Amino acid sequence: MLPKLPRLTAEEAEKILLKAKFQHIRSKGSHRIYQRGKDRFILPFHKGKILHPKIVKALFEVI
Repeated sequence: MLPKLPRLTAEEAEKILLKAKFQHIRSKGSHRIYQRGKDRFILPFHKGKILHPKIVKALFEVI
């Protein structure tokens, strides 16, 4: 059985991406785009809201 994914806000996810050496490339609307080499991650940034579990799963797969 897999462990449960943590419930993250966009701010917490951003900290994780920056620690993993991703750079904030640009923003478009409420989405922020981060890149590390050829890896790219698009983070929906809605302040104070919990991210969808599929986004959290994708975050942990890319770091």
